[in-house]
Amino acid sequence: MNKTELRKLQAFLRKSFGNEGVLVGLDPKDEDAAAVRLGERQIAKITVDDEDGDRSFAFAMKIPVGREVLQSYLQKLFENERLTLAARGRKGDFVELNSGEDFLGVISADDARGSSYTLQIAILDIDLDEF
Repeated sequence: MNKTELRKLQAFLRKSFGNEGVLVGLDPKDEDAAAVRLGERQIAKITVDDEDGDRSFAFAMKIPVGREVLQSYLQKLFENERLTLAARGRKGDFVELNSGEDFLGVISADDARGSSYTLQIAILDIDLDEF
């Protein structure tokens, strides 16, 4: 990832999560990825997907809480009450994360007990055009 992509990804995530404290920089442990930080804490990782000639980015964030507090955890983490969860069809192990009316990504259970989750956001190259 180059500096322009990192800057655009940061702007995209700040707007999506409604938090200007989101920082995106190269991952010191993986030169092909970016680290997403909130304050001093790394909260997520972004990897590049160049498959089929289309460039996109995969945001993945581990969430170490159960389903009953998932929404409040994300709202507190990003200091944004507009972040809400919505059921996704009949699947009980998936929910959508929305910011107001805007769809952000999918949250899936990491285990059958639902004691931790992963937020995944697919960011297309065209999603970064406005930044």
